[in-house]
Order: sequence, then C-alpha cells, then structure tokens
Amino acid sequence: MAAGGAAVAVVAVLIALTLRQPDVPTYTPTPPSPADAGRALVGPVLYTVDATDPEAWRYFSFRLGSVVDGAGATDWDLGFRRYQIIANGGPAFVGEGGIVDLGPGRLEDVRTVPETGYQGNVGSEDPRNPAIAGWYRYGFFSHLLTPKPHVWAVRTADGRYAKMEIVGYYCPGAQPGCLTFRYVYQGDGSVVVGGSDAAPPDAPHRERARGASRRGRRPSRRSTAREGRLAG
Repeated sequence: MAAGGAAVAVVAVLIALTLRQPDVPTYTPTPPSPADAGRALVGPVLYTVDATDPEAWRYFSFRLGSVVDGAGATDWDLGFRRYQIIANGGPAFVGEGGIVDLGPGRLEDVRTVPETGYQGNVGSEDPRNPAIAGWYRYGFFSHLLTPKPHVWAVRTADGRYAKMEIVGYYCPGAQPGCLTFRYVYQGDGSVVVGGSDAAPPDAPHRERARGASRRGRRPSRRSTAREGRLAG
C-alpha cells in the first residue's frame, strides 16, 4: 500500500513539473537595416532574427549588421531556421565561413579569436554546423530551450572574424523562433574582437535591449509541446 502511494506521489510530481511553465525572456525581431561597417570594429550589438518559419532560412551578414533578404551565395555569414544555426562554409557552401565553440565564458572577456579550427557545415539538404548545433539546453519537463553560457567565434564568408553569444530564443508571447544574440565584428580582417575601440559605426547598430520584454511570459502548452518535437 505504501509503495503504491509513493508511486502515485511520484507521478503527481512529474505531472506538476510538466504543467509548470517557467517565465522566459522574450525578444522582438530586429527590423532589417543593412549598413556597411567597412573596416570598423563593431559592437557589442544585440540582434534578434525572426527564424520562426521552420521551412525557411534567414541569412545574416556581420558586415551589414542585418538580416539580408534575397542574399546571394556569399552575401551572408550565418543562417538561422528555428533553433538551427549554420555558417557560410563547408563542402556545399561557397563561403569561407566556420564556427568555433570557445566554451563557457563572457563575451566581454574574449579579446581575440582563433585564426584556425573553424568548423564548416555538414550536409547539404539539411545542413548542420557541429560547433554550434548544441547551443541550448533542452528542458525535459518545460520543453524550453535555454542558451548555454558559451561564446562562439565566427569566421565570415569573406574570411573576417566575429564573436557571439546567444541570449534568447523566444518571441513576444513566448513563441519560439526569435533567435537573439550579442556579437562583436572585426571588419579589418584581424582576430582582435575586444578592447576599448569596439563601437557601433552608427545609431542603427547600437546595442539595445528594447526587444527584450521586462517580464517573461508563460509559453502556451501547445507551443512548448511543438518545440519539444522540434528539439527532438
């Protein structure tokens, strides 16, 4: 009898954990506003990509500081589709891009990035970049994706460098697909991505957290269940 009661209690706890929806920070997609950074050291910049469409890649250029609609083969550096992130590099891509996971740390503490060791994408029809594919922790009970506190180095399509960290994944209303990251981009081709010289070239690129809600919202049960299937 006691064993049966304990089993019921365990099941009740598991159900409660499944139904409990923690608050998450949410971000509004940044409107596309391409502006050539030239050889400037740019950042830190907070940017949110609308990657909510599970069938369409959205392409981002560090040099332009923006998502690029109708991007050509070498006009972009990172691609986003829901929780997936790829670089413009690898056997099926024409760019020189790649990504290195620098491990846990703070964006501000990374002053230089490696010159070598960047991983390109694998696959062509459904490409994947091994260096950043595991950027999140998946909540078994909440079905939420939480960014790992890592810093990644990125080599762009034209062989320049940037550093980035992922800070969020949810849109207003706690819907998934608003991938939000902070970055610093070095336009002169060197591997120096930190220091007092880092600054935005113009107002549209200034770091701002206006996209982040001050209070997280609870995801609907439908959206979290759907995200659980995607993360699987």
